[in-house]
Amino acid sequence: MAGYLGAAYLWVKAAHVIFVIFWMAGLFILPRYLVHHQEGLGDAAEEARWTLREGKLRRIILTPAMAVVWAIGLALAVNLGLLDGIQGLAWLHAKLFVVFLLSGYHGWAVGYSKRLAKGQATLTNRQLRMMNEVPALAVTVIVILAVVKPF
Repeated sequence: MAGYLGAAYLWVKAAHVIFVIFWMAGLFILPRYLVHHQEGLGDAAEEARWTLREGKLRRIILTPAMAVVWAIGLALAVNLGLLDGIQGLAWLHAKLFVVFLLSGYHGWAVGYSKRLAKGQATLTNRQLRMMNEVPALAVTVIVILAVVKPF
């Protein structure tokens, strides 16, 4: 089944990169929103504004982009021979693992946003700011794995 995308491969890959950019933009901004939301707890108007902003970001950009990234990414992985046992794809397995972890982070951030909407902050502002760095670290590893293919 390797190579089944044929001439469409580069177009599919371009679409994948575009939706990765959308997803990462959302993952970079949502944690920032969470910091501001948490700092605004106690001010009902401020809380409502951040809850609305976070909800729109999740529904319009973040979650749809992640779903498309996974769908296209898996199609590309199958095209490369992931299901055919082709050798030399350890980089791809590692990349998929890190993307899986990043998806878990996405779920955590969405869940924390929903908890903040209920007024339930469980992290300090400093801890929340530290969590902002997770997407940057993950995307750095993912890009190195996809471009350099170190193993």
